[in-house]
Amino acid sequence: MSTALVSAHELVARHMLARNRASSAFFPREAERLAAICRLMARRFERGGRLLAIGAAHAASDAQHIAVEFLHPVLVGKRALPALDVSAGYRGTLPALVRDDDIVVGLARPEGDEDVDAALRDAARHGALVLALPGTCGDYTIDALSADPFVHQELVEVLYHTLWETVHVFFEHQTLNESAGAAAFLYPFLGGTRDSLDALVPEVATSIRAKATHVERLRDQVTTSQSSQIVNSVLAMRDAIERSATVLCAGNGGSATDATDFAFDLCASPKGHQRVPAISLASDPATLTAIANDIGSEAIFTRQLIACGRRGDVLVVFSTSGGSANIIAALAEARARGILTIALLGYDGGEVLRHELADHVIVVNNDQIPRIQEVQASIYHVMLDLLDAVRQTRD
Repeated sequence: MSTALVSAHELVARHMLARNRASSAFFPREAERLAAICRLMARRFERGGRLLAIGAAHAASDAQHIAVEFLHPVLVGKRALPALDVSAGYRGTLPALVRDDDIVVGLARPEGDEDVDAALRDAARHGALVLALPGTCGDYTIDALSADPFVHQELVEVLYHTLWETVHVFFEHQTLNESAGAAAFLYPFLGGTRDSLDALVPEVATSIRAKATHVERLRDQVTTSQSSQIVNSVLAMRDAIERSATVLCAGNGGSATDATDFAFDLCASPKGHQRVPAISLASDPATLTAIANDIGSEAIFTRQLIACGRRGDVLVVFSTSGGSANIIAALAEARARGILTIALLGYDGGEVLRHELADHVIVVNNDQIPRIQEVQASIYHVMLDLLDAVRQTRD
């Protein structure tokens, strides 16, 4: 292995370790506070409140991600909760929408954002429960979790996945108690009253710590098992970009927000990396709904590839299952058109890996969708850092 490749592998390992250090410094001490705010959020939802998310600049995709997770949970049997991304024009729309039982989450870069802070202060005056990620005004606030905007964003993703997972824990305990009826006195540990549910907070905090530790272990596993795939994917991207390629990105649901974030970071890196032309095929609701309505959801990415893709471009797809029909169709269309394909997958890689549908495959071998997405965020951010490093080396 060449010295350059050895350095690339070391960079992957070093960056993954940095994420785990930041995670292990934050979540153990923060878990109980997170559990407590989730209990307050559950009360708001029980009273008919909604979650309104706003994200500034690079955090806009996180606002989309929070909204889709609460509204359309990936876990079977979880209730759909009212959640909206109101990032577009939030300084005008948020004051018009917010009600006193609502929950408002504001997201920004590590250094914060004055406009987001102002919007959160106004929401608090309307009686909303306010979470500032980061910020100084709110019922739950954090400082920057890392000076590195990628690391900060990844840990915030783990945090907001924890929010919706934990809110449902309180709902489930409430439901179990109610369903016990007259026999509820036999199961006092299930809770149901405000006091008994509040008593769950320490137990839930332990679960939050365990989730963060699980993500850290998965990052270690990826470093060991997928480092070569990460490096090879980046080198192939670098070569294509040097030949004037555009990077096209696709995914569904939470993975759609990852695709959009990856494209945004390539075009306008918050770390000042060299610009790369990139397009998210998952970001335009007019195009997506038109194609889905007129042709079908399986065609939402292929139709755009036919119109926008050129031979020599790069398609990067994000899928937790590796089996989404529109992702498989997009990979087939891209290969037929001479487009380099890279797939970030979960579980065992699914159909994409089994049938070798992508030129490069990176797998987070796990069956928990939130954990897969959290580690995929680390992977694509490390890819961005490595891509910039190998481009500078070539220069």
